[in-house]
Order: sequence, then structure tokens, then C-alpha cells
Amino acid sequence: MNLSLLIPLLNEEESLKELYTWIISVMKSNNYSYEIIFLDDGSTDQSWAIIEGFATGNSNVKGIRFMKNFGKSQALHAGFAKAQGDVIITMDADLQDSPEEIPGLYEMITSQNFDLVSGWKKKRYDSVVSKNLPSKLFNWAARKTSGVTLNDFNCGLKAYKNVVVKNIEVSGEMHRYIPVLAKNAGFNKIGERIVQHQARKYGETKFGMERFINGFLDLITIWFLSRFGKRPMHLFGALGSMMFIIGFISAGFIGISKLYNLYSDLPYTLVTNNPWFYIALTTMVLGTQLFLAGFLGEIILRSKNNEERYKVSSEVNF
Repeated sequence: MNLSLLIPLLNEEESLKELYTWIISVMKSNNYSYEIIFLDDGSTDQSWAIIEGFATGNSNVKGIRFMKNFGKSQALHAGFAKAQGDVIITMDADLQDSPEEIPGLYEMITSQNFDLVSGWKKKRYDSVVSKNLPSKLFNWAARKTSGVTLNDFNCGLKAYKNVVVKNIEVSGEMHRYIPVLAKNAGFNKIGERIVQHQARKYGETKFGMERFINGFLDLITIWFLSRFGKRPMHLFGALGSMMFIIGFISAGFIGISKLYNLYSDLPYTLVTNNPWFYIALTTMVLGTQLFLAGFLGEIILRSKNNEERYKVSSEVNF
């Protein structure tokens, strides 16, 4: 099979039929062998009924429906597990991603041997204040932190080799950072392609300003995990050692100073009146806590991940 097209969605009943017709036209004109997997992330409108209708008339159409809204990352995780195509392409269901970009992305994977190609919506039709400027700041921070030189981490239009999606795990809200996850997994040939961005035709966006706040928090998380995810004690142990050394030196300074003053018959103060006593106490406590954080991190790392996973209520054509 040439490609698998994954489409995560939430309450997109107005756009689905137009999107489906457009995709089928592109598939036929390029003679692809394909599968289309709609990933219904707990829609409460008629989206699932529409998907079932597509599947009834076309065996290449498949669908996964979640019991409730688990998030885009979980939807993509489910789709990656099911995808069978040599090339996997993801796109949003709101018609802001053009299916006409599929052949170009497919060509970069198959002919230019990229592991992953991310779309870049260089010209956007979103609000400058609420989306464009925060997005530019977010993408700048993501490039500097991750070392992946992409201009648009948030673009939902991406293409992957099958082996890439089978070797990464997307959880939480990490769908923005799939290129970073791929790089951390050892896939270094990551490319970018300028794609057309279309103004939203139906409904309203499902993401608000909070996605940028969450995005920055996720960026810190993925930076930490990429550097210390397998060795948390290396970070917390180093910080704990530094704090403990500061505390030990401070305590030694207090003790030596008092003994010297006693020996020399010089005036001296109580230890508890010396500000260095509180510096020593605080840094030793912090050092101990950091060591404990490192040990707990190592224990958690070796324990079973109990994060809530998506729950599927229905599937078609699998």
C-alpha cells in the first residue's frame, strides 16, 4: 500500500464530505493504493455517522471512534498503530490543509528519502495577534530548545515513513513535537515543505490561546525528557550535590569561625545568630530533596506507565 492518510477530528460534520470528495479526487488522479483513517476524537455531532457512510461505500475508508475526547495526540497514536501504508500522511479535517499537497509530501518521502517531512504554512490566514505572533514565538523557542530547524511545528500536515510512526509514542499533548520525538528516536533526515494554508470555512477552531501556554510547558517537558528522561538522577543528583557542597562549606565556615574566636578569646555570636547557619541549613535540605527527586524519578522510570489511554468505542473496516 502506497500511503495511509490519518485525519484526526472533533465535531467537523460540516467539512467532512467536502474533504472526503477532495481526497478521493487526489487519490484517483495519482493512482495511489491507499487507506483513509478517520480518527473521531469523541465527536458529539454527526461526524461518526458520516464516516460510517464513507466506509460503507469505500473499503479503503476506515474509522476509529473514541468514547470521549482524549486529545489529538491520542488520536494520532491510535492511527499510527493501525496505519499500514509505506508513507503516512496526517492532516486536519477542517479544510485548512489542502489534499493537493499530498503528492508533494509523498514524493519527498519516497524519492528524496526523508524520514519525516513537515508542512510549513508560510502564508497564514489566521488572526495576527491571537495566532500568528504567538505561533512565531512558539516556533522560535521550539527550534532553539529542540535543535530541530522547522518553521512550523504546529502544522498538522506532515508525512512520515512507516518505520518512523511505529517507533515513536505520542502522548499527552506532544503531537506538536512529533519531529522532536522522531529525532530523539534516531530519525535525523527531517525536511520541510511550504504548503498552502486555507482560511477556515466551517465552524470555529478547537484550540484557543491556552494551546500556546500548554505548548511551551510541553516544550520544557520534552527538552527534559530528551536530555534526562532515561537518567533523571544525573540532573537532580548533580544539583543536589552542588547544594550539599554549598551547605557543607557554609557549616564548616561557621564551625571553624567559632572555634577560632573561642581559641583566640575573641567575641563570638551564637551559631543560630549567624546568617551562614541558615544558608547551610537551607542548601542541605534542598540537596536532600533534590537527591530524593532523582531517586523517585529513577523508580518512576522503571515502573509501569499508568497514563490514561484512549478507549475506542467503534471501528469500521479494520
